[in-house]
Order: sequence, then structure tokens, then C-alpha cells
Amino acid sequence: MTIQDAVKEQNIDEVRRILTENPSAIDEKDERGIAVPFLAAAGGNPELVKYIVEYSRASMNAVDGANRNILHYGAMSGNTSLCRYLVEKVGMDILSGDRDLVTPYQIAYEGKHRELLAYFEERVGAPYEEMYHNPIRRGMFPDPSIVRVGEDYYMVNSSFIFFPCIPISHSKDLVHWEIIGHAITNPAWAKLGDLEGGRGYWAPDISYDKGTFYITATYRLNDTGTVYRRQIVVSSDKPEGPYSEPAYIEEDGIDPSIFHDGDGRHYMLLNRGARIFELSADCKRQISEARLLYYGDQKRAPEGPHLLHKDGWYYLFLAEGGTGVGHRITVARSRTLMGDYEPCPYNPIMRQEDEGAGIWRCGHGKPVQTAAGDWYMVYLCGRKLWRDSGEGPAICSMLGRETALDPIRWTEDGWPVVNELNGPSVLQKRPDLPLYTPKEAPEMQWVSPREPDADGVRIEGGRFILKGSRAPLSDVAARNLCLRRQSDFNFAAEVTMHMPKLVAGQEAGIICYYDENSWVSFSVGTDENGMFLQMKERVGKQTTLHEKKYLDGTYGEQGADCAGRMELGVRTKGLERQFYAAAGDFRYESGTLADVYYLCDEGVSMGKRFTGAMVGMYAYAGENELSVEFEDFAYKVL
Repeated sequence: MTIQDAVKEQNIDEVRRILTENPSAIDEKDERGIAVPFLAAAGGNPELVKYIVEYSRASMNAVDGANRNILHYGAMSGNTSLCRYLVEKVGMDILSGDRDLVTPYQIAYEGKHRELLAYFEERVGAPYEEMYHNPIRRGMFPDPSIVRVGEDYYMVNSSFIFFPCIPISHSKDLVHWEIIGHAITNPAWAKLGDLEGGRGYWAPDISYDKGTFYITATYRLNDTGTVYRRQIVVSSDKPEGPYSEPAYIEEDGIDPSIFHDGDGRHYMLLNRGARIFELSADCKRQISEARLLYYGDQKRAPEGPHLLHKDGWYYLFLAEGGTGVGHRITVARSRTLMGDYEPCPYNPIMRQEDEGAGIWRCGHGKPVQTAAGDWYMVYLCGRKLWRDSGEGPAICSMLGRETALDPIRWTEDGWPVVNELNGPSVLQKRPDLPLYTPKEAPEMQWVSPREPDADGVRIEGGRFILKGSRAPLSDVAARNLCLRRQSDFNFAAEVTMHMPKLVAGQEAGIICYYDENSWVSFSVGTDENGMFLQMKERVGKQTTLHEKKYLDGTYGEQGADCAGRMELGVRTKGLERQFYAAAGDFRYESGTLADVYYLCDEGVSMGKRFTGAMVGMYAYAGENELSVEFEDFAYKVL
């Protein structure tokens, strides 16, 4: 009998005999690749698990290929006594997430193990229904900054070259958010027209002082000329706007924030490290030279500075370590604004240490206090997508950088620590605030790469009317794409297109888009042989044209005005994409693209790869005119 057989039969005597003769047998795995300790936990026999824990050389730090630990398997069994032992004696975490962000608590909940759920609830301090999942803002919501005014919370995130610029989100419970406006909605003020993907508006900050909301951000230009970075400031008496025309501050750096001191003076901070200079009363002019406050604790890529004045201390929060695996949040403090800052002995106060975890590159955070006096940190994070084969990156960042939330505890010696220094949470107790139900206006989720043409994108209820771009998708001059953030690894998107009148070379359809160098489209086009469906891939400087599927006479002669409609859709599973078209009895499915890694940050070595994958609609007109109507766009999580 093998040890796997003995464990499955819960034969403790046989397991003891095998391990006495061959201690290394504990490391063996069954035909599915599941290790012996996990098999024992899944079997739900507490005595067997206790023997393995206390008398074998099994490591309780071990995880499987999905980053699940022994408590995940114990939760599958539903045995409360077993899980109690693993939690209380072995020290396993009920809220530890696997690489798909599934926790033992979630396994018990989905398995309807009531007794185990009651125990987990007692330990965690909240029923599963009163927990929240990170990230709280999914898809491309990077570089969060937050402010509370009364019982309302407002947050801004980077938008890069997407228009309208700098989304402003609102919440009342810190977990459920809705976009209520943008900092720049006038195309003439955006100045995105010739910027490459990944440039544009970086790392905004929102603040509030005496009835006015201020938003500042870095306006990042192309690497041409002599000026690469400028800082902008806009203001409004309403959080949703409209905001004033951007004022420019010509101080080099990135990640600006505005600090309103108690004496009525205003300051801007920006990297490297934390540099500071005074602003005018309207916060739109620099009125002093910049000086370095503090360079950081780790001292690698110190950026994203934010100041907080609390209990007689100035607390300076920094993002450090770069935006990859080393990303982190650190803090320092001083009794005076301009004085020397001492680093926190608990630094970094936020960092992901588990390389196998599903959430990574955590940093760039800003604290906020609730009306009840509790403290939280919003911060940048990303979800990993593993790529198991082929050339290219092993881990992909398809969804871009997202926003997470964790509690802050102030130590007895006056320092803030985030999530008890355990890194990012996967599942966390909801803040003690009234549950909020967002009512986001549907049009708020839609953006375009750079400013659209006049009337280039019109959204009227569930209808989208796109004016065909004169430039191809691979050109920064392409206009009038209508896109929404991809917020899930597995989703389906579908839209109905009114079949357009096309001339040769024109096309319209659905697209999965990262930037001008990375996209895959599925469209209706026409040539001398008639109308057809075609998939195209853009990877770097290369465009791959897939086989055309010609349509029959149902859809009209070449160039005819087609009154019919066609559903266009895409189904995704991780890095897979399959497109389809349907109209009446007609249905066509494209071949499956198995590896669209180029839609990830790491996919192409061109330009600034800081954004995230999107999905939506487009039309290409070339030198002629074209207007295409879409309706009933639907996005469904799979």
C-alpha cells in the first residue's frame, strides 16, 4: 500500500509505518499532484492530520500549484475540529488567498459547512456576507488617492491617454464605488492627441479645503523635446465637477499631491523622494523653490508622496521599490513640516512578500479616516495571470493596476501599520459604515484613447454612434474607439451592430485593446469579393490578418446599405480569446487565440506599459466617411 492509499483510507497505523520506514514519503503526491498532507486534510480526519503535523517532517508553509495551503484542503472537508486545530495550534490563516484569491473562508461558505462557517465567523469577527474582496476597484484603476468630506469618500485614479481624463469615484462605505465625473472633460484641455500609449495623466491626487476640491496630476509627454513632465492642477466646488481649465506648474517630477496645512498655507509634494514647495492661495502657482523633505526608507524609486498631520506629527507616506514585485509603502514622520523625517521601525507598512500570491506589486497608498475614527489605506495592487507555456512572460498583468483597501492600526508609539503588516488582504471585514449601493451612470464607464473627433463618439442610452477614424488602430492618430475597462480574467462581451454601408478598406467591429501596439479586433469589412468577417492581431509593429469569412447575399451586395443587424461578441478565459458573429440563423465562430499575452503590461517591449486591457467597439473609415451604430453592449463575468 502506498502512503497515498493509506491516507485516502485514513489508515493512521499504515501511515505511521510507512513514514517510520521512509520519512521522505510525506513529500509524495498522488496522480493529480496533490501532496500527502493536503490529501489528509481534505479527508477530514483530525487525528491523521495531527500525526502528520506533529510527527512527520511536512512543512506547514507548503502550498500546491494554485498556492493553496493545508487549511484550504481542511476547509474542503468541512471538519470543524480539524480546521480549529490548524488555525489555533498550527497558526493557519482563515483569510489566506490562493492564486485565484480563494480563501478557506470562501471554501467553507460555498461548501455550506455551517458549523465550520460559524467557527470561522467567530475567529474573523464577521460573517462571510459582511466581508469584502480585494481589489475593491477592478480593472485599470491605478495610483489611488482619496479624500473624505463628511460621510462621502472621493477617489481619483490615473487615466493615462484615455479620455475623459482622471476618473472621480464616489462611495459611502469605502467598498462600493461609482464614477461620478472626470477632472478633464473638455477635449481642448486634454492635450492627448499625439501622446503614445502609457503617457498622459499619471498618479493624480484629490484634496479638499474650505469648500474646494483640488485635483493634481503629472502630465507625461512623449520622450521628445526637452520637457517630459509637467504638473497640472484643477479645482471645483463640486466633487464631480466641472473642473477648471488645467493650470500648469513647471516643476519636473511625478506623482504630485497637495497638502493643506493647518495654518492655511498650501504645498505640493512630488518625487524623487518627497520634494515640497509652496503653492499660491488658489493652488495653481508655485511660489517657492522645491526642497527635499526625505528620500525614503528603501531609497529605490521613491515616489507617490502624501502628507498627513495627526497628533502633532507630520506623517509622510511614500511608494518605493518600483511598480513590480518590490513595490511597497513606507512612512516617516517629523514634528515640523520641513524638519528631519525619521523612518518607521515597521517599514514597509505594506508589501506583498508571498511570491505565489494572486495579488502583487502593492504600493502607492493614501490613508483616510472615517467619520467614526477608523483608519484605512487605499493602495495600488495587481492581480496575477499565470502563463504556463510559450515564449514571453511567465506572469502577466492583463487587468492593469487596481485599487485595494485595508485597515490601518495606529501603534502605541504612534505609527500606522496596514493590515497588521500581513501584506494585502484577499478577504477583509467590511468597514463599519452603512452599506452603499452605487448608481453609476452607464456612460461613465466608457473612454476613448485620446480625444475623439467632434461627435466622434455619441452615447445615447444604450446606443453608441461612432464616426469612423481616418487613421488605423495601430496609429496614435486613431480616434473614436469606445472602450470599457476589462475587470475580470474570464468574461464575455457582446454588442449588436447595425450593419454599415462600407467601401473597400473600411471596417467596424469589436476589439480587445491595450494600446496602439497591442490589440485584437473582430470586424466586418469589404473588398472586391464582398463583405467578410475577419480577426486581426497587432503585436508590437506586426499586424497579423486572419482568414476572411465571406458573408452571403443575406447581408447585401458589396457596398450596399445593409439594413440588418449582427451580434458581435468575444468570450475570454485568461489569455484565450474567441470571437463570434450571429444574425438570425447565421452564426460564425473564429478560431481560438490561445495566448493574447500582448494585452498585458509585460507583453510588448514598446513605450510605457502602465495601463490595462479594455474591450469595446471601433470603426475605421480611411479617407471616406463612415458612421456606425452599435447598441446593447453587455459585459458578463464568466
